[in-house]
Amino acid sequence: MPDWDGDEAEIDRRAAQLEAITAPVTAEEAAALAACFGPDDYYGMAWSLLHLIETGPGSVFTTRPCLGANEWHHRLWARAVNGGLVPDEPTV
Repeated sequence: MPDWDGDEAEIDRRAAQLEAITAPVTAEEAAALAACFGPDDYYGMAWSLLHLIETGPGSVFTTRPCLGANEWHHRLWARAVNGGLVPDEPTV
């Protein structure tokens, strides 16, 4: 996803693409979707993307993302730990 600078047509196009994906997603789809996060919440759509990823089986991450990873990857990891899907591990 682009950042807050996206124009209205781009925002609408991205929202339509996200809404067209049927949940639950497969593990492969969840992994592909996890690569779609941008640098910010993109007018709230990043949360929709996160929730769509979480419809997949298990956690998209099996190990803690590195410190420099996208903030949304860290959120997915923390939510998977809190949900008991993966054991927590030390920060790397």
